[in-house]
Amino acid sequence: MAKTTNTNNAQESPPVTPAGVPGELSVILATDCGSTTTKAILIEKKGNEYRQTFRGEAPTTVEAPFEDVTRGVLNSMTELEELSGRKILDGERIIIPASGNKGVDIYVSTSSAGGGLQMMVAGAVKSMSAQSAERAALGAGAIVTDVIASNDKRMPHERIELIRQIRPDMILLSGGTDGGTVTHVVELAEYIAAANPRARLGTTFKLPVVYAGNKDARDRVRETLEEKTSLHITDNIRPTLDTENLMPARQAIQQLFLEHVMAHAPGYKKLMSFTSAPIMPTPAAVGTIIENAAKMEDINVVGVDIGGATTDVFSVFDGVFTRTVSANLGMSYSVSNVLASAGIEFIMRWVPFSIEESDLRNRIKNKMIRPTTIPQLLEELKIEQAIAREALGLAFEQHKSLAVKLKGVQKARDISHAFRAEEDESLVDMLKLDLLIGSGGVLSHAPRRSQAMMMLIDAFETQGVTRIAVDSIFMMPHLGVLSTICADAAQEVFVKDCLVYLGTCIAVINTRKRPGEKCLKVTIKMPDGKTVQDELTYGEMKLYPLSTDQEAEVEVNPTRHFDVGRGMGSAIKQKVKGGVVGLVIDARGRPLFMPDAMDKRVRQLTSWAKALDTYPA
Repeated sequence: MAKTTNTNNAQESPPVTPAGVPGELSVILATDCGSTTTKAILIEKKGNEYRQTFRGEAPTTVEAPFEDVTRGVLNSMTELEELSGRKILDGERIIIPASGNKGVDIYVSTSSAGGGLQMMVAGAVKSMSAQSAERAALGAGAIVTDVIASNDKRMPHERIELIRQIRPDMILLSGGTDGGTVTHVVELAEYIAAANPRARLGTTFKLPVVYAGNKDARDRVRETLEEKTSLHITDNIRPTLDTENLMPARQAIQQLFLEHVMAHAPGYKKLMSFTSAPIMPTPAAVGTIIENAAKMEDINVVGVDIGGATTDVFSVFDGVFTRTVSANLGMSYSVSNVLASAGIEFIMRWVPFSIEESDLRNRIKNKMIRPTTIPQLLEELKIEQAIAREALGLAFEQHKSLAVKLKGVQKARDISHAFRAEEDESLVDMLKLDLLIGSGGVLSHAPRRSQAMMMLIDAFETQGVTRIAVDSIFMMPHLGVLSTICADAAQEVFVKDCLVYLGTCIAVINTRKRPGEKCLKVTIKMPDGKTVQDELTYGEMKLYPLSTDQEAEVEVNPTRHFDVGRGMGSAIKQKVKGGVVGLVIDARGRPLFMPDAMDKRVRQLTSWAKALDTYPA
């Protein structure tokens, strides 16, 4: 059997401390320039530990009438000054280093203002080099606007017209293993040259193109593209069929993002002169802190950030990092796309009260028209959280379709492979998942933490034993860029201040469709020495109090028709950690089954909500 390896994480070089950054960091300033809001946080060393102490925010000023991103950045810092009592600014200059109650030791920033980094990807074979290139672009924090490939069934003139119309910030070109054929990748380079593409920002400069394909084709690609584009050549993404090397391409993309894209956005040259480290795209920074957390704690992690227009999903399974962005799934600007993608009946199945289809459609359209509004009534909140479940679920399905093992690898097969499901190829294994992290307004700012936990369990359909957390105030981007300079400080704040641990969910992983059937016997040895014994019927959920700093030993014995991760009828016994919600035992089965009749469905949803105390009585 050929050995399959992923080297996209193994090639990462250790972070280099930028010039001017002192060895001892006591006061750290970080900002995230979002599309609408710029958020600033202060991290201070208290004794022997780093803690996030103050937070300020201000509207982002990248668009007219200001057209200078630093105005919003300085306004957010001014709010920090007022809240903390620390003098950070001297006019428009950040005071570095810190001395007493003045200044900071380092300033870092991330940005997704101006629409973030938008890329087009081109690869020789859609399911191989093009898919690897898409993973590299997504891992670098980009939104992939389209993928073209030699076998995508488009006519040559259609590919050329597509490249002209999209006007991305950058193109990533890949294809061929080292020493293999050069024809297909050179053909793609010719399409790019014929299109003579113009960039979305800064139309007077050449569009950056990163070539990360067959090294034997470099000279011909250079001849074709060097005059018409700003060509940058890096290591091949797929040097052999059974290896994937994404890190050099990811680093090249982020460097070009700074030098070309950000340099032409209003005020970014000035902002880059402020920072002590390169500015990172916000999604790349979030991915970095999740990847670091998985590596430092040696766990498998899935993270999701659901916004108004897009939903980003990150995963690390067995050390392999994958990021996807669902650019049309969000809670405000893209809420109608969620309706179109999921269908009204799938959103309605999560609404725990009777409502007409036409009424639900109108409410969703109103949210799209007025994207900045927040729910004022309990009914509106329940509808928003119903939409969130579908948006999260759809984004996760898209993520699983890209988070797959390498295509094109020769493997020894036996007859059993013929009967095995396609998901065998997926890197995502929910039974191996240790930690699920949710972020974004609908999760981080849910009125009750139990609502966030319920949304994450329902949308991701967690299996077996999974710990669940949310980002308290969306500081993952700040910590991601900080981790490139001081990984220990970033990780410490991530665990102690960023994450709010909701609790642990133990879930049945199969479906019987026989509500009321005896399902599980549960024995919980509490930290105070007491033992709780309980039984659950199929379709039930139960919540047991277990706080964040507590650990309990849980034994779950399923009946012979049910599986909690070890096989039908096989018990599990292990220690689990609590959270602000507690320990949830979920005997509803997977996939979740809902009655078709509205009255039965409403009763079922109401009983689940009551079990976790998600809404007021």
